[in-house]
Amino acid sequence: MSARNQSLSPIDRASEIRSDAAALALLWRSAQIIPIIGTHIGADNDGLRFLDSENVELLSRTFESGERYFLGQSRDGGQAYFAWRTSWINEPSDEAVKFEGFRTLREVGGDLDEVELTLAMHAVGLSNWHASHPCCSRCGDKTVSDLGGSVRVCVADSSQHHPRTDPAVIVLVKDSADRILLGHQAIWPEKRFSTFAGFVEPGESFEECVSREVFEEAGVYCNDINYLRSQAWPFPASVMIAFEAITDHPESAKADGVEITQIQWFSRQEMKLAIASGDLLLPPMISVARKMITGWYTADDGFTADDLTGGEAWRP
Repeated sequence: MSARNQSLSPIDRASEIRSDAAALALLWRSAQIIPIIGTHIGADNDGLRFLDSENVELLSRTFESGERYFLGQSRDGGQAYFAWRTSWINEPSDEAVKFEGFRTLREVGGDLDEVELTLAMHAVGLSNWHASHPCCSRCGDKTVSDLGGSVRVCVADSSQHHPRTDPAVIVLVKDSADRILLGHQAIWPEKRFSTFAGFVEPGESFEECVSREVFEEAGVYCNDINYLRSQAWPFPASVMIAFEAITDHPESAKADGVEITQIQWFSRQEMKLAIASGDLLLPPMISVARKMITGWYTADDGFTADDLTGGEAWRP
């Protein structure tokens, strides 16, 4: 599974427009708007549920005025997209009422098309950052959203604060027989196994992080570390950098017993049988982990993606 050219997003972020308040106000009037409440986005089984500016105005009696974040335009420039992060004026006590018509991105991500997933990843990641940065990190005073939601500005010292993304590596570990090693975390649903991952530490390269994380979690060192692809992962603010790597000592693999409670080697045939019997639950379709596993599985003739099924709930 090699990296493919993913440089051209289906959405033009049109950063040159962010500083033009009049242009943003005009685009808002004809935009498709993704509503966000907490970690939930407007969505149903058919995909994202977009609002228009009139819908947002009508909802002002029920929801706070909220903040608008410019997400960009379609590549032909014909459609603008925004996110609208809001909250209830009088929050319902009934969770079913509170989130009627809203789902988490984890729940719906696997069912979204490329455009919707690109917009949802941007909207949720940006919303998460705004929600967690209401105050200036320099002086502690209040910050406000500016430049179409691309920055927050301190009302006291006028300093600008920009969204940050935490880099994390995720690794498909293989052996010389082309088996893959997967691990289980205690917080995951029973029988769910996935690839190994961890955050890059200060002063550490991606490759060094791969080697450290795999050894910490599975007890083996890796070589032949190769980049595969990357994926935005706004849970709450990460980008996953995916690698494959080979260990020469598969017999030494051992779960750390803290973060990873079980590990298991799989050949393609073993994975096929384990999924068919219900003994293995793969990570959800939205995840780059699933894409890595699928890429490895289908690289051998006779094994197709149709063999691979898995629940979409990441945690119980």
